[in-house]
Parts: sequence; structure tokens; C-alpha cells
Amino acid sequence: MINVTMRELKHLFENNREWAAGKRKQDSEFFERLTGGQTPKYLWIGCSDSRIPANEILGLDPGEVFVHRNVANVFPHTDFNCLSVLQYGIDYLGIEHVIVCGHYGCGGVSAAMENKQFGLVDNWLRHIRDVSFREKEILDPIKDTQKKYERLVELNVLHQVMNICHTTIVQNAWNQKKKLSIHGWVYDLSTGLLKDLKCCISSIDQIDEAFCTLQLH
Repeated sequence: MINVTMRELKHLFENNREWAAGKRKQDSEFFERLTGGQTPKYLWIGCSDSRIPANEILGLDPGEVFVHRNVANVFPHTDFNCLSVLQYGIDYLGIEHVIVCGHYGCGGVSAAMENKQFGLVDNWLRHIRDVSFREKEILDPIKDTQKKYERLVELNVLHQVMNICHTTIVQNAWNQKKKLSIHGWVYDLSTGLLKDLKCCISSIDQIDEAFCTLQLH
């Protein structure tokens, strides 16, 4: 069974060898630097969607962005995976920018708006359905389904930014005068471009103002 699997994935190992050789050709010390440790300044919290590779979108090399991905870029206060990534990034790697990036055409957001079950993932999508319920006044007047999906993508990012800002991890960092900003972005699959939602929070005093400002856009 192992040998069959290896034969089926042989092309991936070939791709890897070509990639590694190309990196060494461009920079002979590239891998030597990577083994020395990582010092990224950015933490990317994005969707698991295979079409959205954080490093490539940002034009950054391995070692320059710390990445956490899950279905629909959700950051629940009770998720120890999310919280552990956040704390490690801020307390041990010295992350200065946390970027929550949603994307238009997100299957998780679309599924959250449908009135049917999808299985185990429904428990995760509950977080987005909660956002949709809390933002009914904004979403209900939007009659175009596609535009409503896109607005929920943006609102979901906003709520996850707020969830991050409300953690003791981030608030302790601010109290310790660490340089730390939380950003809300959206990626457009149709253009390959990032959209800044004008949500950048760098202190606890900005939280309420940022929340209200983005809702008005």
C-alpha cells in the first residue's frame, strides 16, 4: 500500500526537488537561514481554501509569515488551536501584525447562509450563522444574494478581528506596550487582489470605534 501511494504521489516529490533546487540556485544560503529559526512579523489567519496561499498572495518567502487557516477564517474564543497560534505568534515570535483575511466566494460563508445541514462542519459554521443573525439589519435589506454573501464575508472578518482583540493575549500585549495591530482584509479570487476593509486596531481604545466605523461602509 505504501509503495502504491508513493508512486501515485511521485510527481509531488519531483516538484519538491525542482523547487528546492531552484531556491538554492537563486540563493545558496536560503535553507541555511531557515534552519536558524523564524522571525515573521505577520500572522495570517485565513481560510483553508486551496486557492489562497498566504505567502504567494503577499509576495513573501517561507519564514516571513506565520499562518493559521481554518474553514471560513473563524477565530472562536474557545478554540485552543486558534488561541495557541495567536499566543505563540505574539509572545514568542514577536508578531507585530495579525491579518484576518476572508475571501469572496467562500464556501463556508455560503453554506452558513443556507437553511440545510452539511454534517459535522455545521457546528463550526454556527459561528458564521451567529454573525449573520447579529447583523440582520445590515444583511436583510440586501436583495442580491451574491452581494449579501460578499457582505457577510466582510462582516465575518470584522467579527473575527473583534474576537482577537478581545482575547487576553492581545490585550496583555497592548498593556505591555508591544507593537501590535490587528487588520481585517478580504481577498478577491476573481482579481487576485486584496481589499483592505479599513479595519486596523492597534490599541484597546480603538475597538468600539473600529467596530462602528466598518459597519457603516
